[in-house]
Amino acid sequence: MRSTLTALVATLLCAVGNAQQPQMSEEVFKNIQVLKGIPVSQFMETMGFFSASLGVNCTYCHVQEAGGNWAKYADDNAHKQMARRMILMVQSMNKANFGGRRALTCYSCHRGDERPRTTPSLADLYGPPISIDADDIFEQDPKAPPANQIFDKYLKALGGTLTNFTAKGTFQGYAEQDKSPVEVFAKAPNQRATIIHRKVGDSTTVYDGRVAWSAAPSTEVPVTLLPLTGSDLDALKVDAELTFPANIKQMFMTWRVGFPSTIDDRDVVVVQGTSPNRSRVKLYFDKESGLLSRVVRYTDSPVGLNPTQIDYSDYREVAGTKFPYKWTQTWLDGRSTTELTELKPNVQIDPAKFAKPPAPK
Repeated sequence: MRSTLTALVATLLCAVGNAQQPQMSEEVFKNIQVLKGIPVSQFMETMGFFSASLGVNCTYCHVQEAGGNWAKYADDNAHKQMARRMILMVQSMNKANFGGRRALTCYSCHRGDERPRTTPSLADLYGPPISIDADDIFEQDPKAPPANQIFDKYLKALGGTLTNFTAKGTFQGYAEQDKSPVEVFAKAPNQRATIIHRKVGDSTTVYDGRVAWSAAPSTEVPVTLLPLTGSDLDALKVDAELTFPANIKQMFMTWRVGFPSTIDDRDVVVVQGTSPNRSRVKLYFDKESGLLSRVVRYTDSPVGLNPTQIDYSDYREVAGTKFPYKWTQTWLDGRSTTELTELKPNVQIDPAKFAKPPAPK
């Protein structure tokens, strides 16, 4: 009995030692006064949330010299000082009026403007309806078919089942003039790695079915190798599991089917899933073909949810399975397009492709 308990304790200690330990914002950046105790990935996503909420870029709250010099991002100015006060104000309002629930965010008032509007706009009032994509759990359409029926149609439309594949193509980011070569490695049920070969160095994202990493050269990001945790890990898990969607029904514990919608004048049905830790994803299926047209998933930050939208197109048949050869990813401060030129199904893949990548220089 004692030896069994000792072995169990040793196993647990080993698991804790091997767990992903994300770096906290104050360990990496200087002059952090409010946004402490959060992983670096969440800190960067918070910056994107500010940018989108106010409709500004980085230099609005950071000095001009910060471009190309990560250390200069720590320098103070009036806008950064105001941002700190606004964070505390919103936190206080949520605590005092909504029991600490995040009912208000920067976007609630700013809506893409530097200054919150104080006067109603007649143009908005009498103009075309403003598109609203609620980030909360939407209402179940009582007339909609059950989610499992939609999933069955999707799996039937896909056809056969891939067990793994390697792919090559091009990647173009929102601020990049040229396309870069990209490689994708995937293995069922849920392993996926993407390597973008930029001139300044490789950018790699890996999910091995349990843990995930993001690696990029120092010219691109302030931290070259990041373990991804929380909702960032959930997001990569969604991408990996949708690559091999045979178990799509089990991806989330709760599914709701929303009211009909359209994408590019095509009718779609929308299914929203919620995981045990409250991460959410919306899946948009083409009503006619049954194929997946769009995914919207969310990562969390201290100031609000950060949506990421992935649109799939150019489905082609590979080994009896339909697979999208093009996907466009849009997030709060950018957009990228990946287009495949080659896909090799059911091939041997070196397990090292899904291992922790080396830290770029």
